[in-house]
Amino acid sequence: MSFFNKIGIKLKDSYNELVNKVTWPTRSELSNSAIVVMIASIIIALFVFVIDFAFSEVMNLVYRVVI
Repeated sequence: MSFFNKIGIKLKDSYNELVNKVTWPTRSELSNSAIVVMIASIIIALFVFVIDFAFSEVMNLVYRVVI
């Protein structure tokens, strides 16, 4: 079996698996997952912002005391 025949078989197997064996999410499942990801991203961004702001204020306080 040649190299190109092996590639062709692999591509056919991959296509068959994607079409017949993979369970794709429905539109509503996909929308719900996207909303959960967006909310989690916003919460994490706010957390990082608060930590960064607090650290910045603490460092400014330290610089004012030291300098």
